[in-house]
This record gives sequence, structure tokens and C-alpha cells, in this order.
Amino acid sequence: MPEHHPGPGRPHPPTAVAILLSLLTVLTLLVTLPGTAAAVEGDKSRPAHPEQDWMGSTIRAHEGERDLSAKDPSRRDRSLPGSALSGSVDGVDVSSHNGNVSWSKLWRKGVRFAYAKATEGTSYTNPNFAQQYNGPYDVGMIRGAYHFALPGNSSGGAQADYFVHHGGGWTDDGWTLPGVLDMEYNPYGSACYGLSKGRMIDWIEDFLDAYRDHTGRDAAIYTSTAWWKKCTGNHGGFGRYNPLWVPHYGSSSGELPNGWEFYTFWQHTSTGPTVGDHDRFNGSYNRLEALAYG
Repeated sequence: MPEHHPGPGRPHPPTAVAILLSLLTVLTLLVTLPGTAAAVEGDKSRPAHPEQDWMGSTIRAHEGERDLSAKDPSRRDRSLPGSALSGSVDGVDVSSHNGNVSWSKLWRKGVRFAYAKATEGTSYTNPNFAQQYNGPYDVGMIRGAYHFALPGNSSGGAQADYFVHHGGGWTDDGWTLPGVLDMEYNPYGSACYGLSKGRMIDWIEDFLDAYRDHTGRDAAIYTSTAWWKKCTGNHGGFGRYNPLWVPHYGSSSGELPNGWEFYTFWQHTSTGPTVGDHDRFNGSYNRLEALAYG
């Protein structure tokens, strides 16, 4: 039998008002503690909807899908000197919004290369990446991976590290294309991620240097001419080593960013069969194989 202790009775349970006041006190302390505000801001830096961010998703939102080349001669096709459309190779780019892809169906339609989104920032990996990266290889396509950049969240080097360690690496097997850095409008805020033109150039250079240190390859850059002008001041310093992937929906590749005399990949439609985004490699299949081998 429990021993009885004389004295005041058991305290009454706290009222709802008391509980609310206690919670408000705790929240106030958390906000004012050193370092806590930074942690809260850090949480905001995680992408809120990475499954909605894929190669060209913000280009379409900001620039539409108009073919301007007919009105402006400067926007006409910029393929390799002497090359023709018959010398190109058809491909696609995919991300988690495509789900599991019918690669055999695309193969039958003549698609011979594919790129899959691997990562975004330093916290997101594509849950469908294995099927979208290994599937093309299984049917005989050359494949590669791309990274959706969030320059306002972390350094270029940190994002390159994350990309390489989560599917974006490269091997000299002849079936793996170099990685791609997807630079486009910020899906979470200001178009240029709050960076000045100079800081954006430095960020891109940091990513490309880190990727090359990891893989020995120069990553390609996916970007639109309009975004490149707006956010880098039309910087011309990457064209010598980094292949260009340009989005331009219509009958031509259009005007290219400064520093590139021709494109390597052209995303020419977002409404193609099976997966939407369809692309062309600017050259013969042998040249595509050479790019894969490095």
C-alpha cells in the first residue's frame, strides 16, 4: 500500500491558457538564441518543389515557346559549320515528373541519347534516377546526368560535389556523356538567385572547376540566351571548354550566348512524344560517341 505523505495536494493540470503561454515563451527563446535564426533560414533554402524543376521548366515560364528566328535573322540556326540537320542525333531529357520512361518505345522512334536529372541544390536526388539513367543504357542509348543549379543556396563547388556523388559522375565506357549544369531562372525567387553578374560567373566557374577535378571532364552548360544575358551580363568565358546546350522551341536554335559559336545540344521542343522534352546533338553519331569517350 503506498505510503501517505501529508502536505499540499497534487497540482492541478495546467490550463489551456498556461500551455499556450509556455509555448510562446519557448518559441521566443528559440528565435532569440544565437544561431537559431540562421538554422531557420537554412531550412528555407531547401527546394520546396524540386519535382517541378526540370531542364527548361522555368525557360518556358519566362520566355514561352515562340520561334523568333523568322522575324530576326540573328536568331537563325547555329549548328556546326557545314553540318546539316541530317547529321544530328535525336535525344531526350527527363526528370522525376516523367516517372518511369518507356525507353524501348523511344528507341523505336529513333532516340539515341538521354539525359536524366540527378540532383538539385545539395539536398534533392531524383527518385526515378535509376530507371531514367540505366534504362537508356539497357536499350542501347548513350546516357548522361544533369544538375539543376540553385546558386543562391550553396557554393558551386558544394553542388558539384553533391552531383558527382549522387549520379553525376563520369566513366570512360563510351556510354556515359559528361555531366550538365542546368542554369536557368530561379523557381523560388528572383531570376538570378540574388547574385550579381560577377558573383554568378564565379559560382558557375566554381561548379565547373569542382566537376572537372572529380571527373576529368568539362561539364556542358544548359542555359537560354536571355537568362545568360540577364544574369551573367552575356559573359563569354566558358565557350572554349564547356559545350553549350541551348533551349529554343521552334525551327531553329536561335541566337546563342556570347562565347559559343555553335551549340552541342539543342532542346527544340517541350511537347514531343512520350516524354515532352526532345533534343538534338549537333553532329553525327560518331561525334556523340567521341563526346562520351572524352
